[in-house]
Amino acid sequence: MAQNAGAYYVIFLLATSGMNTSKSETVKEHPLKPSRRSMPCLAQSQTHPQSLSKHSSFLQPNRVQPQPQPQPSSAGTSAAAVDVASERAKVMETLESNLLKLSNTEYGDPFLDVGKDKDTYTDDSEHGNYDARTDQSLLIQNKLTRQKTEPRTKSSLKSDAMASSGLFFKDGKKRIDYILVYKKSSPQVEKRSTFEKNLRAEGLMLEREPAVTNSDIMFVKIHCPWETLCKYAERMNIRMPFRKKCYYTDWRSKTMGSLQRNIRELKSWLPRNPMKLDKEALPDLEETDCYTAPFSRARIHHFTINNKDSFFSNSTRSRIVHHVLQRTKYEDGKSKMGINRLLNNGTYEAAFPPHEGSHKSRHPIKTHGAQNHRHLLYERWARWGMWYKYQPLDLIRRYFGEKIGLYFAWLGWYTGMLIPAALVGLFVFLYGLFTMDSSQVSKEICEANETIMCPMCERNCTLQKLNESCIYAKVTHLFDNGGTVFFAIFMAIWATVFLEFWKRRRAVLTYDWDLIDWEDEEEELRPQFEAKYSQVERVNPITGKPEPFQPFPDKLSRLMVSVSGIFFMISLVLTAVFAVVVYRLVAMEQFASFKWYFIKKYWQFATSGTGVCINFMIIMSLNVVYEKVAYLLTDLEHPRTESEWENSFALKMFLFQFVNLNSSIFYIAFFLGRFAGRPGKYNKLFNRWRLEECHPSGCLIDLCLQMGVIMVLKQMWNNFMELGYPLLQNWWSRRKMKRRGQSMENKISLPQWEKDWNLQPMNLHGLMDEYLEMVLQFGFTTIFVAAFPLAPLLALLNNIIEIRLDAYKFVTQWRRPMPARATDIGIWYGILEGIGVLAVITNAFVIAITSDYIPRFVYAYKYGPCTDQGYRQEKCLKGYVNSSLSVFDLSELGMGYSGYCRYRDYRAPPWSSTPYEFTLQFWHVLAARLAFIIVFEHLVFGIKSFIAYLIPDIPKDLCDRMRREKYLVQEMMYEAELEHLQRERKKNGKQYHHEWP
Repeated sequence: MAQNAGAYYVIFLLATSGMNTSKSETVKEHPLKPSRRSMPCLAQSQTHPQSLSKHSSFLQPNRVQPQPQPQPSSAGTSAAAVDVASERAKVMETLESNLLKLSNTEYGDPFLDVGKDKDTYTDDSEHGNYDARTDQSLLIQNKLTRQKTEPRTKSSLKSDAMASSGLFFKDGKKRIDYILVYKKSSPQVEKRSTFEKNLRAEGLMLEREPAVTNSDIMFVKIHCPWETLCKYAERMNIRMPFRKKCYYTDWRSKTMGSLQRNIRELKSWLPRNPMKLDKEALPDLEETDCYTAPFSRARIHHFTINNKDSFFSNSTRSRIVHHVLQRTKYEDGKSKMGINRLLNNGTYEAAFPPHEGSHKSRHPIKTHGAQNHRHLLYERWARWGMWYKYQPLDLIRRYFGEKIGLYFAWLGWYTGMLIPAALVGLFVFLYGLFTMDSSQVSKEICEANETIMCPMCERNCTLQKLNESCIYAKVTHLFDNGGTVFFAIFMAIWATVFLEFWKRRRAVLTYDWDLIDWEDEEEELRPQFEAKYSQVERVNPITGKPEPFQPFPDKLSRLMVSVSGIFFMISLVLTAVFAVVVYRLVAMEQFASFKWYFIKKYWQFATSGTGVCINFMIIMSLNVVYEKVAYLLTDLEHPRTESEWENSFALKMFLFQFVNLNSSIFYIAFFLGRFAGRPGKYNKLFNRWRLEECHPSGCLIDLCLQMGVIMVLKQMWNNFMELGYPLLQNWWSRRKMKRRGQSMENKISLPQWEKDWNLQPMNLHGLMDEYLEMVLQFGFTTIFVAAFPLAPLLALLNNIIEIRLDAYKFVTQWRRPMPARATDIGIWYGILEGIGVLAVITNAFVIAITSDYIPRFVYAYKYGPCTDQGYRQEKCLKGYVNSSLSVFDLSELGMGYSGYCRYRDYRAPPWSSTPYEFTLQFWHVLAARLAFIIVFEHLVFGIKSFIAYLIPDIPKDLCDRMRREKYLVQEMMYEAELEHLQRERKKNGKQYHHEWP
């Protein structure tokens, strides 16, 4: 140890004295004055290119800095200098060779010495295929530049602890960036061996380790060295930070600085927002405050590299490794490459980036801080106690990637926008609650003791008085009152505002997350597409390479078959709805003659309630069938890439589930009671079952019941499947481990990669299920909101739970997904816009046809007591109930009844010249309904279009900031390159100028 330390010290002295530029020189070197093109912000930057020069040597480890030319003052001095330089070079070569031997034996390079460890499995090919110069040179650089360190015992204990945590290789230095899992009993040994050899040839480091709980499972740990990271970061055009951001010029910086200080002082006097997270609780994510540029090894001195181990974040490192895994071959052939194909053919069982340690800690986070980002996310985001806090979107994006970060940003934005909609809907509901007893319609129905209603079924129904429907009338008033139309217009405008402001929010996020200039990489073809169309090729217009091609006639025929399958499944949905309708017709007769008095009295409620429950069970059963059919139809189309497959599959799943959920609601809203006929001439299904009528107080109560039950039950089921099912699966896997004789001590000591292997993988569809659930909920919230104003409130309560539930699932129950990039929410935005248009149409029809708003409006202005005086609220509706009921002669039924009964319709009485024909009031109401639909749709669509025009997609200050940043980046790159060239000239002893040479 003493000899090694002495050797290092001699090398350090020699290196600092003559071989390279000394540290003291670098520190003492004064910064150059900015040229005439420099911007005022450059002087304020905290990161100077001079401090980055030492990091650029990592890319060229064995490079020797050129020495200044000797001054030709005397021959003796020059000869002596040459002799000293040559002797110094010889000493350096000897000591470097000895140092390599000492470093390999003392510190144990994992690839040069990995065969000595009995617990590490490796191939002989590892030594030949991997260029060990990288690790050796990095090791030399670390020993040359290291200062005082802790004793060997402490550093070794620290490395052992890091290695045992499951985040590093066994040497405790190389970070694990990706995990591959395979079974030893798998027959695909040759493919796996070739694939791993090619991975090493690409510059990755691999280390194998068997599982603790299963002897058949083997883990392959992958580490990406610095040079490989830099190489692929340049190929992938990954943008990396290089300067602190500065948005203002000199003359504005002082003004804005004082203004910001005043604003901060003012805010300090205001009460603190409880929804905001403490700044001390979250790490300073510096990359959000830096200018970025595509990484380049030639210009590495431009970038802010304070520490090469943390320069690339863990998610970026995993993304680079995944990029290599996707493009590495395992056999000869065009399509024999990629980890996805190896996962499909069983070569590997799983491939995932590891979590950053445990999500729990024995010590409180307030006193001891967070152990890792996963622990921080759990404490500040995934815990149920944080339900009222804002989401740490920057930390989510850093840990899970931009695609998942955008999903939670959209979900949080949607939840926040639901707050005003829920408050207005609750206000409309409370307005109906407070005016329920004073409603003229409810009063007349509750006081109608002598009005006899016609029987609503053929055999077992008895005559009922109208006041027996008093409760139904009051409940109907809760949802069908004077605020219904206002709320429908408000929700239509709300949907537009939500989508338009989400565009602005997305623009801000893509700017903050450095996605403005990011474009999707050219995707690889799906293996099924290549296998099907391998004989037909054409040149890709983007890559310029030949690739399999699907002829248009084949694509059209497959698309037609897929569309036919979609229509067949939709017809299956309609068949299921028809079956529920038949059940309601049959159950109506049975419940009317039931033995229990409560059910016999409220037989209509019992019929609707059981029908809704049966419909919900059919919906959930058909969803399973729809998913398999959607898989089949999408595979039948043979999409070219994975994104095309996902979009096609998502569209089919949305169509299937949307029709499945809303078909029964459409039936109740627009068809129930519309074709039942009249007493004495009822329409019957199959000439046997009489069609169902609306309740005397209207059909809106049935629609509210249908929407409420389906919405609540579906949300409960989804929450159970999202959290309860993974919890049960993980509990079962732990139980199987106990059956194999594994104790809790072994479980605690499991490495991180094995803990992650025991977690559940992310859904095969990625975020499709999450988006689908929320988009369907958005449809419930907007399409029939006129009939159910509490829908936004229920959606808000569900989403508050959904955010923390999804967060808990991502952090604790699922393996860490591959961090992916995205700039928007994909196909779902177009679906949301379509739902917004459909919501306007359906709400217009619900108000005009389902509710009694238009009949009451026509009566008040044309037939009520205020005909010539103008509309005066409830006073003008006096006599409305009697006007909306027609008269029928009971003797015509032939059931032994005499007298008259009433039913809901606008028909002439039996004693008129044209008995049971439609009256003039019916045609007035019909015309008013049609006119309302036209006016409502044009008005709301006009307001929506005007609002969409007024709200720009990108905020103006963001546009100005982006344009100025583009200018500043060009200036900074120019200045950094100029200073670098001037510094090189100074080292070489040449003259330099402040201007561009």
